[in-house]
Order: sequence, then structure tokens, then C-alpha cells
Amino acid sequence: MNAVSPGTIAVFQPNGHYPTEEAYLAALAEVMHAEYAEIVSAGLLLSIDSPDLAMGRHTKFRDLSDDAFVRNASLQVEALIQALEGIPADRVRLHVCWGNYEGPHTCDIPLTKLLPAMLEANVGALLIEGANPRHEHEYEVWETWTLPDDKILVLGVLDSSCNFVEHPELVAQRIIRFAHLVGRERVQAGTDCGFGTFAGFGPVHPKIAWKKLEAMVEGAPIASDKLWGRSGGDSHRATAR
Repeated sequence: MNAVSPGTIAVFQPNGHYPTEEAYLAALAEVMHAEYAEIVSAGLLLSIDSPDLAMGRHTKFRDLSDDAFVRNASLQVEALIQALEGIPADRVRLHVCWGNYEGPHTCDIPLTKLLPAMLEANVGALLIEGANPRHEHEYEVWETWTLPDDKILVLGVLDSSCNFVEHPELVAQRIIRFAHLVGRERVQAGTDCGFGTFAGFGPVHPKIAWKKLEAMVEGAPIASDKLWGRSGGDSHRATAR
């Protein structure tokens, strides 16, 4: 179940009361902790929606330098850590994206500048865009960066901002590419973002969204067969989430 991060609230609802941004983030973290805990206690996986860590670069923080933005991102992650205190990390995933819209994305900040802050988050899974054509090349990041032992990657294998339907073989290729870098047991298939992020804003037709999800479901076992071999049975299957 999705819930917004404290930092994202701060981006879309700017502080107009607290003496500092840190104080505002701390108050938001305290409020959101109750919602996060309730979701997990209900037996659901908690997915933290955190576009503030990427999309925020070209919205609220567009006038800052990259270094200043990264410092703000670290403050936002600290607030998230506070909000997740006491919640098992393996019940939480962190979704970071550069904005679920069809556009040039030429102002996006590179993933390498965001990773130090992201990897500090007390979550069990990172959901990062992997199909966005402005960022698909960044899989190479994992040739030099090490994924912490307590985390897995939920890789975006579907572009949620266009009406192309990915081929299942392409889905499998994307999974395999990451599996070779971080380990085949540590990759799940996901979407870059949601298909209906804003009410009334639906660039991807619902029927096509289902077709794209079907391609993901078909592509995951193709990846499993290639990673483990067809004799591996069903005990090791790439999963789509």
C-alpha cells in the first residue's frame, strides 16, 4: 500500500509555520509514523512514494545547485528514517522517481548523486526507474556501487508514462541485466511509477496499462528460466510486484 514520504509532503505543501525546514520535516515524520505503522500492522507491504528525492530537483529545488539539493535530500531521508522507526525494514520499500510525466526529463539529476542518501534509508527494497529512456542507462551504476546486504532492487521494467507495450523479452532483458550486477535473488520486477498518479490525469489508457502489466508477468518467468535454467523449477522465479 502506497503512502507519501515526509519530504514529498514538504515539497508540495511548503512550510509556512515552523521555524526551520528541519523542524517541519520532524513534525511531518511524527505524523506519518502513525500511518506507516497502521499499514504494516494490517499485514500490508508499505511502499513509500518519494519523488522529493529526484523530481524535487526540478520543482521546489530548481534554483539550487546539485550539492545543495543533495544536502536537502539527506534531510528528507533523515525524516523518513525517523518516521519508520520501529517498523521492520523488510516490510517497506522506497520508490524514487523523476516524475511520472511524458517530457524531455533533461533537467533530471543523475542517480549517482542520489544514491548515498537513498541507501541510508531504513527500508528493505528500493524501487528505482529502469525503463525511463532518460535513465535506463544508469544500470551501469551498479557496476561500481554495492547494494547493501539488507536491501533488494525492485526494478522499473515498464515505462508508466507512454502507451507503448513493452515486449516480454525486453522485460526479461532488463531483469537479467540487473540480476548480473546485484544478484539474481535480489531483483524484482516493477513499474517505473503508477499509471494513475493524479486524479483525472491518465496518459496511459487503462486497457493498455493492463497489457503492459501482462508483459511484465510474462517477462519475469522468461528471466527466471534464463537465470536459473528451465530445470530450476518454480522455487526460483523472478517476481513481478
